[in-house]
Amino acid sequence: MKLILSLFILLSSLTTLAQDAVIAVGNAEQDKDKIVIDDPEMKSMAGTQKTLALEAVDILRNDFIFYKHKFNTIDYSEKGKMSYSSPELDKWSGSGISYFIASSIVSASGGIEVSVKVWSVTGKKNILTQTVKMSQSNVRSQGHKLADAIYRSITGKASVFNSKIAFVSDRTSRVKDIEKELYLMDFDGRRVEKLTDFNSVVISPQIAPDNSKIMFSLIATHREVTRNKVKSIKNIDLMSYDFQTKKYSTISDRPGINSGAIFSHKGDVIYLTLTTSGNADIYEMNLSSHQLRKITTHHGEDVDPSITRDGNLMSFLSSRPGRAHIYTMDPQGTEKDVKRISFVGQFNATPRFSPDGKEIVFTSWVDNGFDLYKIDSMGNNLVRLTKDFGSNEEPVFSPDGEFIVFTSKRIISRTKAVQDVYIMNREGEILGQLTQDFGRCFSPQWTNLP
Repeated sequence: MKLILSLFILLSSLTTLAQDAVIAVGNAEQDKDKIVIDDPEMKSMAGTQKTLALEAVDILRNDFIFYKHKFNTIDYSEKGKMSYSSPELDKWSGSGISYFIASSIVSASGGIEVSVKVWSVTGKKNILTQTVKMSQSNVRSQGHKLADAIYRSITGKASVFNSKIAFVSDRTSRVKDIEKELYLMDFDGRRVEKLTDFNSVVISPQIAPDNSKIMFSLIATHREVTRNKVKSIKNIDLMSYDFQTKKYSTISDRPGINSGAIFSHKGDVIYLTLTTSGNADIYEMNLSSHQLRKITTHHGEDVDPSITRDGNLMSFLSSRPGRAHIYTMDPQGTEKDVKRISFVGQFNATPRFSPDGKEIVFTSWVDNGFDLYKIDSMGNNLVRLTKDFGSNEEPVFSPDGEFIVFTSKRIISRTKAVQDVYIMNREGEILGQLTQDFGRCFSPQWTNLP
């Protein structure tokens, strides 16, 4: 347990180093496509089916609001008439609209049938026609899939609408009996599902590249028999949960810390922190053979790895300068090309690469609180993302690189504080709160795009 305590002390230490040329995020002007998601054509719709139809349209509109840094979704006060059957593209062209989304919704067995057309107003052509069936049980999942199809038709890229966010919450804790379990929710904070029930503490979730499973660390109790005496020992084990079979398995339960694990892009290899040698170092582990290869060997504590998709660059936290700061290295060797890239604040935490590997978002202790920063992978162009917004930690990029989820802690009183998951766009504009009245939330992690 001394090793475990030393790791947490490392992440709670102070230093006086600072980094120059911090750039504050502004609201830079940029060209945005203007879009209209029109009211649907509906015939003979009433009661539950009408409510379902209106919810489907609301999902489409609300999803696109998240991308307001890319789109201007204009006021719906001027409605098209029979816009699905007979779109008046000239009217929208005169209003500067780039894309017009029309829908037709009819009754269907067990629910409704939603048909959507996306028009390029400037090109005067239909770029998507799609029909889906929706019921009360699947309206949100089908609505997100339809919104993603619309987004793809306009941008040629996948959206985050089909993605989910895993996170940890202590909502089942009882007074001094702290419990942290793993949960999964839609990208917009809806449809929360509990994944674990260990009555213990889960930390550091990480989702496989193919979304088939999720790794996490667990404070587990092991029983050791010595001289006919049974002794209980606390250990931080690395576990896995299979989303399809809903079964758990143990990846590593070596004595000490087995934590901070991340997948390689192929998913056949993981990188994690182990303390079996007496020091916190980063290892590569083959998931089939469980064979280990040591990545770091410094006497400082090395934890919390993140890796680029091509596997050529790793970031991690290290106490080499005396306090926790961010380093990069080539993980294909041992202690290869190690370079310190962060000098901001008193100490840093949770560095995470953007999907393209060009940027790292992280937490820094500045002005007596945690705030979020991003920096390029070479250690240049430092940008502050949060200020005067509570205590902000654990940022991670969305799989399309357009968003960052993070946790923010607010002090309510001397004895009460709340900590929830929030979402911002990549430029630091706060878009909203994803969890509410769900205990203290930690360690958000996105699923990956197909």
